[in-house]
Amino acid sequence: MGKNFHAGINKLSGFGIQMFTDDELYTMHLATLEVLRDVGIGVKAADAQEAFASVGCLVDKKNNVVRFPNYVVEEAIRLAPKTITFAARNPKKSYVLEDNRTGFTNFGEGIMINDLYTGEYRRSTKKDSGQAALMADALSAVDIHERAVSAQDVPALIAPLHEVQINITNTSKHLVQGCGNTRNLRRIYKVMCHIAGGEEEYRRNPIYSTITCPISPLQLVPESTDMIMESARMGIPITIISMALAGGTAPVTLAGTLITHNAEALASVVLSQATVKGAPVVYGSSTSIMDLKYTCSPVGCPELGMINASVAKLAQFYGLPSWVAGG
Repeated sequence: MGKNFHAGINKLSGFGIQMFTDDELYTMHLATLEVLRDVGIGVKAADAQEAFASVGCLVDKKNNVVRFPNYVVEEAIRLAPKTITFAARNPKKSYVLEDNRTGFTNFGEGIMINDLYTGEYRRSTKKDSGQAALMADALSAVDIHERAVSAQDVPALIAPLHEVQINITNTSKHLVQGCGNTRNLRRIYKVMCHIAGGEEEYRRNPIYSTITCPISPLQLVPESTDMIMESARMGIPITIISMALAGGTAPVTLAGTLITHNAEALASVVLSQATVKGAPVVYGSSTSIMDLKYTCSPVGCPELGMINASVAKLAQFYGLPSWVAGG
């Protein structure tokens, strides 16, 4: 018995987790807009306050609070790129972040390591950081490399410079790394432009991207706003990684934590687009729970997987590239 093709059928390709319906995502979006409009985000840096004001935000300079009209948030989401290429020194290893494409990176950043030769549990070094990059470069399942362990045998203020140098030397994949402050970022930018073959070539194919973390609940501290704005000006992709802790720095409920996280991420997107329209920004998360017994942040807990699967769905709802922690 013959059967023709279905007409207009909806299909699921592969295994997936459907955390929320579109209606539920829209409800969380509306709740986030309400938080941004009525509660606002703490912002202390004067230049960031000016950038927010330039696109229509309401700035309370006395209390260092920025409030966001709905249209400002919606416009920033519209302006932010829906596709970002994480270029690599080896063009064959460049990775495209866009809707419904899933890739993997290693976790970062560790501060202790088990010595492969002596078995000693010790603080990580610059050499360890480079060796981790070399290993990640050889693993086909790792699409991009995030600094795996920190260089604690060099001065802390310039450790990111040492880590970038040893990591970019040992991987031909895209390198992701936070850099502490904009002074380090500008130095790294010069090096990356030189490696890429010039500033114009780097901006076209950025082989390095950075990260910054809002402070939960609902704070964009000067270190973060500086990084967001400077990255936008230089065309460096930046991943906004909220690290809210459910039951600690965010509401204990999943929905409440997601709305807190979402407000921090969207405020960061607004700042990025207020600085340079179309600046590459990634909607990220390492949000987890607070273990109330041990007062720590367990990254292997099932709740982290639940929260970050939810964050990925929110990013898809906005059409933004996402980066989330795995359980």
